[in-house]
Amino acid sequence: MSSISVNTLRPLRWIVLVCVLASGFGAHSQTAKQNLAKFDYRSYHFGFLLSGNSSSFNFNLRPDFTFSDSLLSVENNALSGFNLALLASLNVNNTIRIRFIPGLSFQDRGMLYRFRAPDGTIQPINVRTESVYLDFPLLIKLRTDRIGNFAPYALFGGKLSRDMQSQADVNQSLQDGYILKLAKGNASLDFGAGADFFLPFFKFSVEMKTEFGMRNVLIQDDTPFSAAFDQLRTRSFIISFTFEG
Repeated sequence: MSSISVNTLRPLRWIVLVCVLASGFGAHSQTAKQNLAKFDYRSYHFGFLLSGNSSSFNFNLRPDFTFSDSLLSVENNALSGFNLALLASLNVNNTIRIRFIPGLSFQDRGMLYRFRAPDGTIQPINVRTESVYLDFPLLIKLRTDRIGNFAPYALFGGKLSRDMQSQADVNQSLQDGYILKLAKGNASLDFGAGADFFLPFFKFSVEMKTEFGMRNVLIQDDTPFSAAFDQLRTRSFIISFTFEG
């Protein structure tokens, strides 16, 4: 069984909504004075990103696993975090930009377990995993021509990540309680959209993207918190504010 559901696609609806609203703004900006008129003629430029994220898991249960009298259910509990990154952008032509955005991503994820206690009551336990990823994304930006001081764009690409706070090597027997152990390395596919706004002194962008983890990051050690899973893959919805000069 997979946790992929309608909830996974909801962030994409926000991306579409932003594009529709931005298009309306673009129609208004056609008559505005053009800022940074020579910006697009530069072959490369730099900037930085400030982002917020909401992170959770895509998971598959073991084919032979059946919920017992002790473990009744398990579900996602998405948590919030933030990203800090630098930006290097190379203009291939008027439409295509290649973006390298190394940075740090602080991501928290929760899994809500429900166990049946010996007295028959249901005991909910929220297991939280905290990660600090060192990210190395390479993205393709497909942008339209400028409409005054506005230009919408789409993004897609991939990313390699290293969890600098991984507990993969933690000895469970030395812990006060069991933890959900995740692998140090990860890789993801990124898809999103946004809009550039050319201001008098710099370019400001708002973008939304969804990251889908491609690797199984679960370390299966048959603890009460990992035994039910066959695979765990990360996913995040990210809103970014970009400043480029």
